[in-house]
Amino acid sequence: PVVIANSEGARTTPSVVAYTKNGERLVGQIAKRQAVINPENTFYSIKRFIGRKGNEVSEESKQVSYKVITDNNQNVKIECSVLGKQFAPEEISAQVLRKLAEDASQYLGQKVTQAVITVPAYFNDSQRQATKDAGKIAGLEVLRIINEPTAASLAYGLDKKSNETILVFDLGGGTFDVSILEVGDGVFEVLSTAGDTHLGGDDFDKKIVDWLITEFKKLEGIDLSKDRQALQRLTEAAEKAKVELSNVSQTEISLPFITATDTGPKHLEKTLTRAKFEELCSDLINRCRIPVETALKDAKLDANKINE
Repeated sequence: PVVIANSEGARTTPSVVAYTKNGERLVGQIAKRQAVINPENTFYSIKRFIGRKGNEVSEESKQVSYKVITDNNQNVKIECSVLGKQFAPEEISAQVLRKLAEDASQYLGQKVTQAVITVPAYFNDSQRQATKDAGKIAGLEVLRIINEPTAASLAYGLDKKSNETILVFDLGGGTFDVSILEVGDGVFEVLSTAGDTHLGGDDFDKKIVDWLITEFKKLEGIDLSKDRQALQRLTEAAEKAKVELSNVSQTEISLPFITATDTGPKHLEKTLTRAKFEELCSDLINRCRIPVETALKDAKLDANKINE
């Protein structure tokens, strides 16, 4: 099996939905790109709200740039100021699922009508049901909801193994999950799950952004953190640099005309080495260890008992 590329040619689609001031809906990378200049109407990390009540998400609500409100029945709603309306989290998730189904239909030349949707292993019944509802809103018949670590194990063909213990390390864009599974005769059992719901690739990008802001301020005396347009460019450049450092030991970050003063335009040019990046992210890397240790402890296993 192969992963179908989306309409932009990428094999992954960020779960981001945005509405522009003329009411146009953007989904995926294109929505993510304009997030900094349109923070109130760009919706991400919706998985943190789906299937949950208002009194359960007060912490999460503070950590997003859009407005999260609760109705009289404690139902969570997402406020879209540019449209003057409110969405249920399922409706936002449905936009992402709809785009994926449409892109797959276009590629295959036939309509995709059925889906198997994955969720974090720790999702409860109400979160699973809400995810199923999102699929229905997107016009899909949801055949099954399965756990993400189980799906990952299937993708690696680990269902063919007999009696193995597998640890799945899933560092996503916004969340980090660790699961320990036992597999035998094609049956998966989740032994333990742990994670950090506020740790992901975005945090690694932000470390680079903060470093660039600090370095630029030292050099030019200008604080770019207040400039939304500049922040948007810094965020994109940071993500690109992070990806490049997987293959090279250093990368150049070049942002001409990042800002301007009375004396004229200012340019940002920096070299980021992999060693410097690792130093910037050392606290995040340490945070990755804790859920791994917790999952092992909860499964009552030593690390040497993990087969893969």
